Amino acid sequence: MIRSIRAKTLNYTDLRAKSGILAVYNQCMTELIADDTPPTPTFAELGLDPAIVRAITDTGYTTPTPIQAAAIPAVMGGRDLKACAQTGTGKTAAFSLPLLQRLLPHANASTSPAKHPVRALILTPTRELAIQVYDNLKEYGKYLPYRIACVYGGTDIKPQIAELKLGVEFLVATPGRFLDLVEQKAVNLQSVQALVLDEADRMLDMGFIPDIQRILNLLPKTRQGLLFSATFSTEIQRLADTMLQNPEYIEVAKRNSVSDTITHQVHPVAESRKMALLVNLLRTGTMNQALVFVRTKQGCSRLARALQHAGIKTDAIHGDKSQSERMKALSAFKAGEMQALVATDVAARGIDIEELPYVVNYELPHTPEDYVHRIGRTGRAGNLGNALSLVSADETGYLADIEKLINKPITQIVVPGFEPEEDWCYPPSGKKRDRSALNSNRSTERSPRGERSDRNERSERRPERSDRPQQDRTRSHYTPKPSTIAADGFDFNKPYESTASTPSNANDTKPAAPSRRPGRMVAALLGGIKKTQP
Repeated sequence: MIRSIRAKTLNYTDLRAKSGILAVYNQCMTELIADDTPPTPTFAELGLDPAIVRAITDTGYTTPTPIQAAAIPAVMGGRDLKACAQTGTGKTAAFSLPLLQRLLPHANASTSPAKHPVRALILTPTRELAIQVYDNLKEYGKYLPYRIACVYGGTDIKPQIAELKLGVEFLVATPGRFLDLVEQKAVNLQSVQALVLDEADRMLDMGFIPDIQRILNLLPKTRQGLLFSATFSTEIQRLADTMLQNPEYIEVAKRNSVSDTITHQVHPVAESRKMALLVNLLRTGTMNQALVFVRTKQGCSRLARALQHAGIKTDAIHGDKSQSERMKALSAFKAGEMQALVATDVAARGIDIEELPYVVNYELPHTPEDYVHRIGRTGRAGNLGNALSLVSADETGYLADIEKLINKPITQIVVPGFEPEEDWCYPPSGKKRDRSALNSNRSTERSPRGERSDRNERSERRPERSDRPQQDRTRSHYTPKPSTIAADGFDFNKPYESTASTPSNANDTKPAAPSRRPGRMVAALLGGIKKTQP
């Protein structure tokens, strides 16, 4: 193989010599080095079938992305793989295309379900991502006789069972619904040759580890394992090493990095003014369409209703909504029928919107990795994007973690009329805000000055304890207190005493209480009471 040779001029800019032997050296000295970076191959040069290349050409793609160029040969070779790349760089095609090629000998047009067992299982954390992977597989394999199915929760399971009974080679699923199908014996896993964990870090963070472990125990021991994700942590890598067998690691970009086509910006603002600022940006700014992220489902619905009341076409997607409602809202947003779509982090994975101009973090996420996935919805496929974050005083710690993760400072711009709280401080001091102290200060500030002056005057008028006249306690006698004994001898200072405890006086004659007459006997319910014979 002939390697291309290029001439490189050695220019020692740190020496800054413009004459003498160094200048001659900089002008004349060259180094012939081998350019070890090969040109990017085409999809056909990667060894893909012409039917797959034809489908790729129909989508408009001509050159594979770096993650695709590195992962496709490794997957086609049968290696286990861990792949890390930025969001929006084509990770789905990086495992879909080689699996379509690798399982091509098993593709057939038979109508028998036995000829179409599950050979590739692809697990995703969310329904939206499962649908995106399913659509890509259908698009890339439309000229091949593959059967592809997608199963997820939130919909009726009976149609999914009926589809699986017809036989499928590629099954895209969420972990919970897949285990439901296994318990109903609707899927056979004896022929599975490849397992793909897409967005594996999110699956592990969402608590799917027990489900994933159960699924691993159901699969054949000899299978290929592929783990794709936009972010990796040390714990994720350690767990992935136990799930994969001698995996090959591919990292085409810096870990947890973001695209250079995204512009980051922070608007410091008081928590109570976030809503007004967002409405102002959507009405008066150049934000013709924005995907707005919040932390909770309740906050998502509340923000969407508030934007609707402000006259902005808005909808919300979160975990409590049915799949049909979520897909309807997402389709309307993609079609440009809505200006804003409010979503929780469940929608941060798998939403692929072409040329989405803005992503707004109405609330910063608790983990900085989620910030990477949120803003990954914009600036995709080389397009320009903007990431705006509305940050209050309580969120400065999250902002510092995000800047540390992406290794770049984020520009902070205060919008006039929407200033942050008085205790807004960045970088954060590390001390928690003492709300009780703040409340006490506010109550002190709210107290009228006149009231304070009156209190001061009263305190001044009141003499000190040392100035008060002292009582002469050396006197031998005191002023007698008025008597509390009545004329009949009753002492009002004594506690009450019952008549039984006091001794009776012989001279006092009290009328005797009349004796109580015994009550008449009443017949009982069953037969009455038998009288005794005299």
